[in-house]
Amino acid sequence: MPQNVLSTDNPAQDAPAPAARPRKVPRIVVLGGGSVGLYVARRLRKKLGKREAAIVVVDPRPYMTYAPFLPEAGAGSIDARDVVAPHRIALQGIDVLQGKVVKIAHGDKKVTISPEEGLDYEVSYDHLVVGLGSVSRTLPIPGLAENAIGFKNVEEAIAVRNHVLNRMDVASSTWDADLRKRMLTFTFVGGGFAGIEALAEIEDMARYATRNYPTIEESDLRFVMIEGAGRILPEVSEPMGEWALEEMKKRGIEFHLNTFLSSCEDHHVVTSTGVEFDSETIVWTAGVKPNPVIKDDSDLPRDRMGRVTVLPTLQVAATTDDGTEGEVVPDAWAAGDCAAVPDLLNPGSFCPPNAQHAIREATQLADNIIASLKGEPLVEYKHKSVGVVASLGLYKGVAELFGFLKLKGPLAWLAHRSYHVMAMPTGNRKFRILIGWMGQFLMGREIVSLGSLHDPRDEFRKASVPPKPQGDKVEQKAEASAEKATHG
Repeated sequence: MPQNVLSTDNPAQDAPAPAARPRKVPRIVVLGGGSVGLYVARRLRKKLGKREAAIVVVDPRPYMTYAPFLPEAGAGSIDARDVVAPHRIALQGIDVLQGKVVKIAHGDKKVTISPEEGLDYEVSYDHLVVGLGSVSRTLPIPGLAENAIGFKNVEEAIAVRNHVLNRMDVASSTWDADLRKRMLTFTFVGGGFAGIEALAEIEDMARYATRNYPTIEESDLRFVMIEGAGRILPEVSEPMGEWALEEMKKRGIEFHLNTFLSSCEDHHVVTSTGVEFDSETIVWTAGVKPNPVIKDDSDLPRDRMGRVTVLPTLQVAATTDDGTEGEVVPDAWAAGDCAAVPDLLNPGSFCPPNAQHAIREATQLADNIIASLKGEPLVEYKHKSVGVVASLGLYKGVAELFGFLKLKGPLAWLAHRSYHVMAMPTGNRKFRILIGWMGQFLMGREIVSLGSLHDPRDEFRKASVPPKPQGDKVEQKAEASAEKATHG
């Protein structure tokens, strides 16, 4: 680790730490290497030289995941490596620390980092940017933690893909009708953008895969969506949401609206409306919540949802629930899913937690940090959404653009792909995604389960011969000595 980056406390050492030397340039620590963190850091480094600011990015993963492409990665339309931007490549000239933020003490201008291995350490700073994003929001439902999987990161998306194809592999050689039905029932919980896109892409992939399974028909597959609200895709207008619902029903997807998951113990799904069935695949996409460290181990002001409260300038400030502005917290900034960013174009509401806003908030936040360093006035963040786009599987989609343009089917699907490939960071990844799409168009989907990737040492462990107990070794040695004496 660069020596000029860390201010580390080691409680195991008795000797007093040497006095910290004053920094020649301000240090900006960016918590989170996702959409906010990556774009903030890149813009700061582009506009500030190394003699003007030291920039540090902290994240437990060595890459940024472009979340809108997770459903396509899960369906195999995009290679998993192409939906991530490696920090070491995307953040040239920036110090990157791989570790989890476990405490924010802005009063002392220090954050505590927990690396994957080794002791926790502290990092001091002059300016703090909080872009920690969100985590899956779960509920205390019996069996959920043991049997369900999320769809929040690339590891989960690939795990869902491998699991679905593995269940089809196993079911194709199973003659127990009840067991086959259980294996070929795939349940998704949560009918927002994340859930609907994940369900639609995975369902499309699975139905395509049946052509390679002589013993499995498309009608054998059962896809179920459980949603607590009375509609899906609340991000689009109600007529467009209804159209998407009807189109997915035509594909045989089963919807349970105004319904909640009550239990899924032993993979037996029970809903609030009394519906019961067995399902070996349960995918949870029912919402997100801000990174819990903000609420549990931070002295920054936050709202009742656990989000950092900020002004339209993206400065951290203590605000009330009705949006009344309070005192600014000096040298602290926040944006993205973990921040309550006022939506100036819709007074009384906050910007939705999506990539479209996160990337633009990051740009404005970086510009405001630069302005504050130079003593210039800050600019409030405001953005009029150009619309929403959603993929419903290959060549299928729904989109509302510019407030008047409504697209359905292939045109909406094309708008979805075009928008997101342009938003994907780094030209390298854009090119790889385009090449992957061209390959799929020419040669079809790649349908293969690599489930063993999740536990690659399993087969080796089973093949390994366990060591003999120590007592047996002593006994064998004694027997050998006795035998030698007898024949001596």
